[in-house]
Parts: sequence; structure tokens; C-alpha cells
Amino acid sequence: MIEFLSALDQILSIGHLTYLITGVLVGLVVGIIPGLGGIAGMSLLLPFLYGMEPSVGLGMLMGLVAVIPTGDTFTSVLMGIPGSSSSQATVMDGFPLAKKGQAARALSAAFLSSMIGGVVGAIVLSVFILVARPVVLAFSSAELFMLTLLGLSVVAALSGGNLYKGLAACGFGLLVGTIGGAPATGEFRFTLDIDYLYDGIPLVIVGLGIFALPEIVSLLVKDTAIASSKNTLGHGLGQGFKDVFANLPLVGKSSVFGSLIGAIPGLGGSVVDWMTYSFALNSSKDTSQFGKGEIRGVIAPESANNACASGSMIPTILFGVPGSGSAAVFLGGMLLLGIQPGVSMISTHLDLTYTIIWSLAMANILGAIFCICFTRPISLLTYIKFSILTPIILTLILFAAYQATRSLGDFILLGVVASLGIMMKGANWPRPAFLIGFVLSSGAENYFFQSIQFYGASWFTRPGVIIIAALIVIGFVLPPVLKKRKQAKLADASDAEKAVAPAEEKQTLSFADLAIVGIFAICGGYALFDVWDMAKLTKSFPIIAIAIVLFSVVMVIFKAVREKHQMVAAELTPNLVYIAGFFGIAYGYYLFGFICTTFVFSLVFLRLIAKASYLKSSTIAVCLVIFLVTLGRVMHVDYPEGMFDLYLLDAIRLIV
Repeated sequence: MIEFLSALDQILSIGHLTYLITGVLVGLVVGIIPGLGGIAGMSLLLPFLYGMEPSVGLGMLMGLVAVIPTGDTFTSVLMGIPGSSSSQATVMDGFPLAKKGQAARALSAAFLSSMIGGVVGAIVLSVFILVARPVVLAFSSAELFMLTLLGLSVVAALSGGNLYKGLAACGFGLLVGTIGGAPATGEFRFTLDIDYLYDGIPLVIVGLGIFALPEIVSLLVKDTAIASSKNTLGHGLGQGFKDVFANLPLVGKSSVFGSLIGAIPGLGGSVVDWMTYSFALNSSKDTSQFGKGEIRGVIAPESANNACASGSMIPTILFGVPGSGSAAVFLGGMLLLGIQPGVSMISTHLDLTYTIIWSLAMANILGAIFCICFTRPISLLTYIKFSILTPIILTLILFAAYQATRSLGDFILLGVVASLGIMMKGANWPRPAFLIGFVLSSGAENYFFQSIQFYGASWFTRPGVIIIAALIVIGFVLPPVLKKRKQAKLADASDAEKAVAPAEEKQTLSFADLAIVGIFAICGGYALFDVWDMAKLTKSFPIIAIAIVLFSVVMVIFKAVREKHQMVAAELTPNLVYIAGFFGIAYGYYLFGFICTTFVFSLVFLRLIAKASYLKSSTIAVCLVIFLVTLGRVMHVDYPEGMFDLYLLDAIRLIV
């Protein structure tokens, strides 16, 4: 109880509330931009965690992750475009309501439902912590190692129908995570004699490169505003609140259901909205208005997806098992703050756990209040062309990347990882699987080493280990078995049933697929050659990762040869051209200076590519310079000065 009240006192402090609100505002913007997503948004915040008080840093991350399902409602209702995978069902009735002139009613109902769902999710998380505490405290390093492997079984659900692609991506993430010194012996692995790699690859670079930069480039290639035509908010703001209070049982059931589904690794927001939408449909006496503007079709999914975000924290905090890509980045943020998830979160860091819960509840309340009070100005963001936002977001990404080690290597590595991310996105390889493998790599190798040291070869005979191993096997085996049963059932079905069944996804193959397979195979072969003569404890874990990569690559090739497929073009050339331009900008930072290059690049890009006016271009460019100078002073960051920054900063000091 003392920790519970102490955490409440902590989140009500001015400092904590300031960072929490920052996270909420960033989360709302990220939610509004379709395709950007929570993983990219959280990756942007990671560099600001360095040197931050853990409770404040976690509060900021919670502020972002909690309100993304709230912010994405704007595009779902006003434009019929899901802001994220968790708001697809909201489109079904939210957009028809907007077309009837009742967008304000749909939005207010959605925001209030989201707030209640998020608070219920925080309560469910509190209950789980009390119930699971004795179980988690009984775990040893052997069980914790198996739990990290259980986290890898999430890959089966995130692989998009191709398990071997998911395994290969996950294994490659594990392998990349072992670059640098081995925890057991201190020997260095896979460094290629490059100084930058001796300390391993920073999580910030991987998160920004594999998700944020590819998404930015993809949106830039499309270069359109989110909204193509104006859609008014209409009326019914108060009616939306009344609708929620009239359907409180539906809100409560959807919230609890969303929390429980969120706690299952691998499911999460992409399915929970459809499940609760179906529940609302089946539990209604009159179903004639569903799909035409039924408010219950908005309330149910919006209650569930915010609760789901809270539920996904249960395996992440208690067991260190991220249930989604966003949870993997959150897990990485905890490690950056020096917090190890699992046992410590309910023993020595129980106050931090309660801080996370309070932050979740508070962020959902604040997010809903912001959305309700500022519905009209926030909705205007959807009319901005993405090319106008590009210099701002790209500057944030580069600033964030530079915080990793503050060297030129950060920019080079970011470009390399982004190139891989673009190819994986274009060829539909599961990037969350790669990220989860990378994040879990360090913890898994440490627990693996400790298990051998404490229990020798008998560690895998412990009852807890055997039970978790069985769950892992089920996690990998069950999805393919269910898929085969479904296919067999469909083959036996009548013609009428086949007609309404969803069409089987056509297998495709592109040159990007071949390039990824080649990269994985070459890297796996090199890694095996590099660690072969090293000490047993140095090479044991990397060899497990290498085996996963090479086996999966062979199976991907075998499957491509065996099954019929269609060769398609990945159409990545424009994206890779932008990445080449990124390398040019990165070089400009060191040649001319970070701030000067940012100013010139923003001005030229906005004027020539975004076709903005001279006034708008110069205003944004100057604001970015002021932002960088201010942030540099506050965070004590020394940017690359190049040939001109020194003179520019001297001039600014004379003015200010």
C-alpha cells in the first residue's frame, strides 16, 4: 500500500506530469498519422531517456503508448482510414456516422469509451500483479531464460502466415543483439574490427532504422495529406457521452475482454477490435444499423483497444515477454533506464510498477480530455501534406539517433538498418519479429549463462522449465496445425461456404525477398566462421541464433521452390533513393555542421519538394534551428560543428 500511494504522489509531481503530457501529445500525433505507428513513435522518445529518472521516463513512454489508440480515432471516423491496426473496426460505423453529419457524436463516444477502457485496463494490470507476484518470485534464472524464449514464440503470431520468415527475422535480431562483448567471457564477437561495434548496436538505432525511417520514407513517397477532402465534425458531441453511459455494460465487458486479450503475447490490437465489434453485433437486438452508423459499433472496439494496450504490459513487466513490437520497444526503454523486467518489478521496483499503472490511467484520462477539448484543431492536422512534416520528423529522428553514441557511426548504422527495414517492409517480412529478437537477445544470453553456471546441464529438467518449454512448443506448433485444419475444413465445405470464405493469400516472391535471404545467409555464415574457435561460453548463444537463421533461410528457399508463387516487383527504388539522400545529409552534418545542414536542408526541401511558400519554409527552418539549439543546451548535447556551426552558434550567442 505504501508503494501504491508513493507512486500516486510521484505521478502528481510537476516534473512527472510534464513528461507524461509530452508523451501523450506525441502519442496523439503519432496516432493521427496512419502508418507511423507506436513502434516508430516510441523509438523517437528512447534517446530522451538517457540520464532521466526511471519513473519519469517510464511515465513518458506510458503516456505515448496509452493514447495512440485514442488519437487514431480521428482518421478512422473523419476519413474512413484506420490510424492503426487497432482501429480498423471503428471505421465500420464511425465513418458512416461522419457521413451522416454525426462525426462529433462518434468521436466523443469513442474518446469517452477509450478513457474508460484504459482505466479498466490499468485496474486489471494491478490485479494481475497481486495475483502473479508469488509465482514470479519463485522463478530462477533457468525459468527466466525459458520465458525469454517464450517471448520469441510470439513470432509465430507475428509472421503474417510465413513462420519461417518470422523465425529468420527473429534469429537475425538475436544474432545482431550479440554483436560486441560476450557477457560471460568478455570476448568480442562480429565487430569486423570497427571500433563503433565493440559496445554493440544501440537499441535506439535499431528501433529508428527498422521502423521509423522506413515509415517516414514510405509516407514521403506517397506525399499526400491524410485527408483528401474536408469532412465536417457535425453535431452530437453531448449525445456521444449519453450513448456511452447508456451502454456501460458493453463498455465494461469490452474493456475487460480487451485487457485479457492484450495479455496474450502475439494477439493484441489487430484482432481485439474485431472480436469486440462482433460481440456488440451479436449481443444487439437490432443489428440492421451495423455498418451504416451504429454507435455501439464504435463504443465496443474503442473500449477494447485502449484496454488492450494496458493488458500488453502484463507479460512485458512481469515476465519480460513483449507481446508486440511496441511492447518490445518499451522493454528496451526499461533496459535503457537500468530496469530489469520480471522479478525485480514486483520486489525491489514495486513502486515503479505502480507508477506505470498510475501513468497508464492518467494518460488515458488526459488523452481523452485533450481530444474532447481540442477536437477541431487536432483534426486540422489531417489536412497537412506529409512532405511539410518531413523535415521536422527527420530532424527529430537524426537528433534521436545521434544521442545513441554521439558519433558519425550512429548516422551510418541508422542508414544501413533503415535499408534493411525498407526491404523487409517492401517484401512483407515481419519487422516486429526482428525487433523482438534483438531486444530479448541480451537478457536471454545472460539468463542462459547463469542457468549453466548455477545448475549445470540439469537446468532443463526443472519443472518450471519443462512447463514453459511445452508452452513454447504449443506456440509454434498450434498456429500451423489450426491453419491446416481450417484449409481441410474449407476443402470439405460446400460450394456456397467456399464462396463466402476469404480467398487464400497468393504467394509472391520479389527481388527484395532474394536480397534479404542472401543477407541473412551471408551474415549467418560469417558469424559461424567468426565464433567457431572462440570459448564455449562465448559462442554457445550466438550459435543458437545462427542455427535459427540458417535453418529458417533454408526453409524459406525450400518453400519458395516447392510452392507456386508469382514474381512481383517490390518497387523500392524511390525509397532507396531517399535513403541514399539520407547518407548525403548525414555526411553534410559532419562536413558543414549539424545545425547549418539542418537549416539548409529544411529550407531547400520545403521550398523545392514540398512546394511551400518562402515564408513558411524559412519559418519552419528557423524554428528547427531554435529547437535544436535549445535542446542542445538543456540536454548538454555537443552537435558536430563542421565548418560553419561554430560561427552560427557564436552569432546566436551575440543575439541571445
